[in-house]
Amino acid sequence: MLTKNQVVRATIEGYSSEGLGIARVDGQVVFVHRAVRGEDCDILILKVLKNAAFGKVVGVKESSSHRAAPDCPYYGRCGGCDFRHMDYAEELEAKRRRVQDALGRLGGSDVTVEEILGAPIQERYRNKSLYPIAADGTVGFYRARTHEVQTVERCLLQKETADAAANALRQYIETYNVPCYAETTHSGLLRHLFVRTNAKGGCLICLFVNGNKLPCEPELVELLRQNVLSCVGIVLGVNTRKGNAITAESYRTLWGEDTLTDTLCGLTFRLSVPSFYQVNREQAEVLYQKAVEFADLTGEETLLDLYCGAGTITQVMAKHCKRAIGAEIVPEAIENAKKSAAENGVENVEFFCGDAKAVAEKFAADGLCPDVICVDPPRKGLAPEVVDSVCAMSPKRVVYVSCDPATLGRDVKRFAELDYTCTRAAAVDLFPRTANVESVVRLERNGK
Repeated sequence: MLTKNQVVRATIEGYSSEGLGIARVDGQVVFVHRAVRGEDCDILILKVLKNAAFGKVVGVKESSSHRAAPDCPYYGRCGGCDFRHMDYAEELEAKRRRVQDALGRLGGSDVTVEEILGAPIQERYRNKSLYPIAADGTVGFYRARTHEVQTVERCLLQKETADAAANALRQYIETYNVPCYAETTHSGLLRHLFVRTNAKGGCLICLFVNGNKLPCEPELVELLRQNVLSCVGIVLGVNTRKGNAITAESYRTLWGEDTLTDTLCGLTFRLSVPSFYQVNREQAEVLYQKAVEFADLTGEETLLDLYCGAGTITQVMAKHCKRAIGAEIVPEAIENAKKSAAENGVENVEFFCGDAKAVAEKFAADGLCPDVICVDPPRKGLAPEVVDSVCAMSPKRVVYVSCDPATLGRDVKRFAELDYTCTRAAAVDLFPRTANVESVVRLERNGK
């Protein structure tokens, strides 16, 4: 039986969904921080649970050729990156195996993940940055598996404009003694900093606040504008709910625009703060083209896109089908989608605002029979009722874009029970150096 602070030697067999190495000691699974597959390691046991243990590498008998020296001074203190101790080729293989394992073990599918499409650029790729703000005024990122905020002045994943905005906010907090939010007491004002950038370098800034205003707002605006010259707008998001969710009951523009425009797959999109948009623009184009490939459109189909966000996939798919319909629960996102479609001259597209479950049920009840349905749900995947309603519309194909292999595997199994088989699968890396990975699969109706 393993005990805390014990040092054991074991071989790293693979990786967990969080990017931890997996070893086995006397039949017990040990999840190991900063491990590389194939290495024989000395592991310090940090925690022992009933069915597993956690440890960290304290010695390597023979290093893997894939091991690399972490290139970020915050690695291990900040919870943002998981794979900076290995090269990118090994990271991609770990992610491909994760998707393959989820489809087989959880989904019961024998489909092969055809490829993982890696990112040519692995640094400064995030076009959306979210900085939690601690009660003591610390602006940064959470330490792994905690709500403790770690100051990060230069992040290798974020755009430099985001770094600049965070540093300007630190100055504002210190200069004007601004009270920051304490989750335990639900007191204080500043909660989160949001920065969204576009391909041209422009950015939109939002401050989420536990109240209706901030002290010295004109001075805050001036400080942000001086430090972030590419800023096109500064917005205040009112969030008086308890907890640490990044949402807002209302928005107020402090200066400039309340939306940011970006181009994707040759189309222009208008993005408000709450609109969903993939955080890696260049790799999003790769992902969407793979989704178009899996949809196998001829130009004559009706396509339904659930969880359409700002209408990005919907409009990309509309180029290849007769009619495209997008549905999304966020009203601001639907307004963005409608405006973008008009500006792009995409006339064969419609957008509806509503919960995916309710919209899918309504369309099924109304007898809508789309040839292809595309879904791009949040991390929690599809509710069983959504799967039921999708299948009730009897599409020939379902294209499922996923940001969580585990919920994808679960849902693939649900579709199989309703006579839809997973026939193609691929992975696309939108999140280099982190354990997250996007995947896309094609499900086909049996006996179509």
